Formats: sequence, structure tokens, C-alpha cells
Amino acid sequence: MILRRATPADAEPLAKFNAEMHINPGEEPNEAIAQWTRDLMAGTHPTFPPEDFMVVEDTRNGAIVSALNHISQRWSYGSIEFAVGRPELVATHPDYRRRGLVRAQMEMSHQWSVERGEVLQVITGIPWYYRQFGYEMGLEHAGYRAGYLPHIPKLEESQEESYHIRPATQDDLSFIAECYKRGMGRYLLSTVRDDALWEYELQGRSPISEPTVHLCVIEKDGEVVGLLAHQLRLWGPTLSVRAYELKPGISWLAVTPTVLRYLKKTGEAYHAEEGKEPFGAFIFFLGTEHPVYQAIPELLPRKRDPYAYYVRVPDVPGFLRLITPVLEQRLAESVAVGHTGELLLNFYRSGVRLVLEQGKLTAIEPWQPMPDDIGHAGFPDLSFLQLLFGYRSMEELRHFYADCWAEGDNFVLLSILYPKQPSYTWAIS
Repeated sequence: MILRRATPADAEPLAKFNAEMHINPGEEPNEAIAQWTRDLMAGTHPTFPPEDFMVVEDTRNGAIVSALNHISQRWSYGSIEFAVGRPELVATHPDYRRRGLVRAQMEMSHQWSVERGEVLQVITGIPWYYRQFGYEMGLEHAGYRAGYLPHIPKLEESQEESYHIRPATQDDLSFIAECYKRGMGRYLLSTVRDDALWEYELQGRSPISEPTVHLCVIEKDGEVVGLLAHQLRLWGPTLSVRAYELKPGISWLAVTPTVLRYLKKTGEAYHAEEGKEPFGAFIFFLGTEHPVYQAIPELLPRKRDPYAYYVRVPDVPGFLRLITPVLEQRLAESVAVGHTGELLLNFYRSGVRLVLEQGKLTAIEPWQPMPDDIGHAGFPDLSFLQLLFGYRSMEELRHFYADCWAEGDNFVLLSILYPKQPSYTWAIS
């Protein structure tokens, strides 16, 4: 067997392989996954060239027996942007499992991240599996609120919609980009999308590809006031929204009933085209916090707590140095304003030393805990990443792990530097 980068000739064999691997037992090949693979192999994606797929080939018969891709992108932590690597579409044929094929590919993906200056790797996946490659489930992913057909308010016969929703065009992309960027300001981590990525979302993907969305704008009296992105088909009886943002000064209470009626009309049209389950529910797939949840709480009775992204930070001191402005701002706005002192974080096999002088981080460097110097706080395994990315609070971690500890001022400082905060990362796919 050989591990190599994909070539254009691999497009169809790779699409077939992924369609057959990314299914539950007894299901038909997943054509949405196949088309996503073809889209990525077409060479039109703004951040993904076809050779960023890697494949393991059985040289005896030329068959692809394992594969993985690496989608480079940019995210932000507060106001700090940085490069991210996202391994995806990871699969191995059942006859070739437990031979270290995924491990070899993950190592190659991690090396690409080093070469590209990507300080974080993220991946979605089944429970536990990616921990063996240095990942921690440490960032919220896939939380949502949902409602059902009877919850959609009807428009009175004498009423007309004050707002209207239409497909986006090329001319709308600058508004969409700005509206989205402003909305992401409410989150700790979010995905950065430039003009090329928005253009790709608008017209670069195949309609049946797994990540494809229908990009729309919301208007009132000819003025564009909002952004809406939703799936292009029903999943069972549901229609999911991936983005919903309004410009400042526009009421979520006023616009959202129109959005719900639009989702009903669109969901029923998709059912008429597909002939499968009738539309019966809508999902705002927008994480744990979003203004629409506050606007219509009684119309969203179903709540799904988030799963988690796997996250990998190969250089924790380096990442902390990168986000120093965010950390210093948190201190400046806290009861620890102007603090001076040292904070030693014990990860048991390694550690980090932070030095504060008058509220400024003057040193962040590796530190080695010793039996006679255990530092000021302990974090088993990779649990510190849950704190770093706002997924859990210091109090929660101390409750979850008997060997996670911090007391007194050190506990207060850690709670200030790394508070629990929502994130919404609609990853580049």
C-alpha cells in the first residue's frame, strides 16, 4: 500500500469510496457526500486544491482503501484571526482497518498545518476516536433550537408581509459578508469568510452536495436588511437554517415571523419536489446562543445541547501568546485589573508559565512541573483546551475532574482569563 496525494484521476473513485464509507449499515451510498467530494476535487474551492485529499492505495488492485482531506481556513478568537487546518471525510475500508492508515494520514495533515502556519486543527467525528491523535473535545459544535409546523404564526388575511426574502445575487455579497462578520462578534470563536468564500457559497457548489446552502437576503421596501442561509433540501421532515443575521436597528421580533413563514413555504416546496417526508419542523442550527432564540422562545420548544469539535493545539504557549490582546482585555475589565504575579499551569507532563505585570502578559513560556513544584493549577490530559475555548468553565472542569484544581486568587484569575463563552463555527467545507 502507498500513501499519496490525490490527482484529478482520483475524483470519481474517491467520490464512490466516500459515498460508500460515510453511511450507516444498510444504507444506500451517500450521493451528497459523493458530490461534495467531486466539488472539492474540481479545483474551484477557494482554499482547497484537489491535492489536499490524501489517499491510501492498494497497489495490488489500484483501489482506494483509505482517505482523508485537509481544508485550510481562517477562524477568529475574539478579534484575533489565525489559520486553521480541518481534516475531514476520514474513512477506511473495513477490510483495511486497524493498520494505522488513518494515523499516517493524520500525521501528514498535521505536517501540512505546520508548513502552512495553522496553529489549530479541528475535526468533527465519532466519540473518543480522534483523542488518540492528540485532540480534545473542547469546542461547542452543533447545538440548535427547533420548532414545529404548528408553531409557525399565520399571516392574517388582511395583512401583508413587511419583509421579503429572495435569493442572494453577486451584488449582495458585500452586504452578506459585513452582516455575517458583525453577527460573529457575539461569539468567542467563529469562522472567517472572505469574498471568495461567499461567492463559492452562492454559486460554487453543486445543489446536492452535503454542505450546500441556499443563500438569501431579507428586504424591506427594497432595502436589504438581513441574511438567511438554509439547506437546499429537507432532512427527514426538517429544514435547517445555518445563518440568520440582521443589520443593526432591525427588530428580530418583526422579521422572524416572516422568516418562519418563508421556511414553511420553502419546506413544503422541497417536499413537493422530493416526494419524501412532508415538512414538519424547522431548525435554527445556530449554536447555543443567538438572538432568534430570545425573539421566539415559545416557538422553539426543542433544544439540543451542543456536541463538540475535536481541537488540537500543538503549541499551547504559542497560541496563548497569539491571543494575548484578548486575555489582557479580559483582565482590564475585571476585578483583577492591573494584576501582577505568576501563574503556573500544570498539565502533568508539561506546563505553561504566565507572567503578569500591571495587567500585561510579559511572558508566556513552556514550564515543566516537578514533584516539589506543582504550580498553581492542574489540568489532566488536554482538559485545559476546554477552558481555553470557552467550552467549560473553571468551576465545571474542577467538578468534572478530580485532578483538576486551582484555589484562591489562581482560581479567580483563570476564571477571568478563560471564561465560558459561546462559539459558532460554521466551518469551511
